Amino acid sequence: MNWQTRVTEILNIQYPIIQGGLAHLAYSELAAAVSNAGGLGQITAMSLDNPTQLREEIRKVKGLTNKPFGVNYAIGQHNRPFEDMLQVAIDEDVPVISMTGGNPSPIFEQLKGTSIKKLVLVAARRQAEKAEELGADAVMVVGQEGGGHLGRDDIGTMVLIPQVVDAVSIPVIASGGIGDGRGLMAALSLGAEGIEMGTRFIATKECVHANELYKKRLVEGSEANTVIIKRTLGAPARVISNSWTNKILDIEKVNGGYEQLKNYISGQANKRYIYDGVEDEGFAWAGQVMGLIKDIPTVEELFDRMITDAEQIRGKWAK
Repeated sequence: MNWQTRVTEILNIQYPIIQGGLAHLAYSELAAAVSNAGGLGQITAMSLDNPTQLREEIRKVKGLTNKPFGVNYAIGQHNRPFEDMLQVAIDEDVPVISMTGGNPSPIFEQLKGTSIKKLVLVAARRQAEKAEELGADAVMVVGQEGGGHLGRDDIGTMVLIPQVVDAVSIPVIASGGIGDGRGLMAALSLGAEGIEMGTRFIATKECVHANELYKKRLVEGSEANTVIIKRTLGAPARVISNSWTNKILDIEKVNGGYEQLKNYISGQANKRYIYDGVEDEGFAWAGQVMGLIKDIPTVEELFDRMITDAEQIRGKWAK
């Protein structure tokens, strides 16, 4: 079947499926596997220490695939300059840049005069409208079911996607709670022209940086095993519930600020869980879609399954 949408045309990909930025996890192996399967794989730039590391990672992807891929810049969660990191992607002719968190205006400014496609992750209609004004080629819209950082308004994907579709003229990519062919078809029926998945791609064989315990929790857990932390900081984010996140929530209940929380919500605490599997001394991002994850396939197997299921749904609708 023909899976062409404006998203596949803009990004030059076979299927309208995009892999999320995945802090500390989205590197060459996963990005290349997603691109080779027909989607858009991505590297997470700001989880790397310096421009040299990013250049190496980009070149690794190029050695593993000849398909388009992207580099994601999480500009809101890192208190360091991104200009040198962005210049690496420009110099290396990366075809797609995505932006999450923070004000994307400086990235747009630096990308002027290039042919790089620009995707912006948003969690509200007004943010999508602003991204379109700035010149985004498409917006990725995450509902409150998603993992990692979310919007402040707790709007679910089913309600948020049609709102944004009605508000902007550029393509909309749905994110949050999507992990199979049914989610893909649901997103398309809401007016989106593609999907972004994060959590589902962690539970794949090519997400080699994720500890096996982390993947096991995603497979065995349910949607009820996630909680939202950092609300009191104005940066709500969904994680797997554990004793460590209980401590975070206890601090937030008594209005503890960043100083009280910083050691609990740091990148180091995140890496202790996702890299080392020390779950009682750290946290791990995950969306409610973990309730739909039952195995750890290869990326290619996941794509094959999703497209088969989606095409079966298309067949039913055609009748």
